[in-house]
Amino acid sequence: MAATSSRRLLARLLSIVILCLVLWTAGLVWFATSLPTTVADPARRTDAVVVLTGGTGRLRQGFELLEQDRAQELFISGVGRGVKVDELLRIDQIAPPELVCCVVLGYKAGDTRGNALETAAWMAAQGFESLRLVTATYHMPRSLLEFRAAMPGTEILPHPVFSRNFRQADWWQWPGSTLLLAKEFNKFLLAWARSRLLDGAP
Repeated sequence: MAATSSRRLLARLLSIVILCLVLWTAGLVWFATSLPTTVADPARRTDAVVVLTGGTGRLRQGFELLEQDRAQELFISGVGRGVKVDELLRIDQIAPPELVCCVVLGYKAGDTRGNALETAAWMAAQGFESLRLVTATYHMPRSLLEFRAAMPGTEILPHPVFSRNFRQADWWQWPGSTLLLAKEFNKFLLAWARSRLLDGAP
């Protein structure tokens, strides 16, 4: 009798695990297909361009947008301690020196939520009401979640950067892209759960 009960319990646990895996896989596919594939309103001007450090092409895109007069100022969040604007300009090798006056660096953020909180404080201090958010396409959903929670009254225009190292169209055929997407999806789920349970977001 005890053995039968144990088998039933194990069968139920196995069913729950399989169901969770199916739901997670379906969520991952939804997450992948919902990633932006183009830049919406590329010519639209906002008060600021905000770049989140940590990925290829983000800084270059931010400097190009500033050079094209898409915003008054460029805010770069998550910069390493001691790094100066002129160093980033030299590394970028595209932005002219006169842009130094319009670039602000944020050193406090250590993660995406920190990026959002740091940017919110800077936006409030500047009196800005709109921003163009520059980050990797796979990072955009979580970034928008955090930024909208941190500054609900601010207009946020997503500007995804498409890295050559991330195969978005056929990600399931590339282990590196699949792993990256899975990690980002898990982080998105955690951020969503926190915003629902702790921050009281609707």
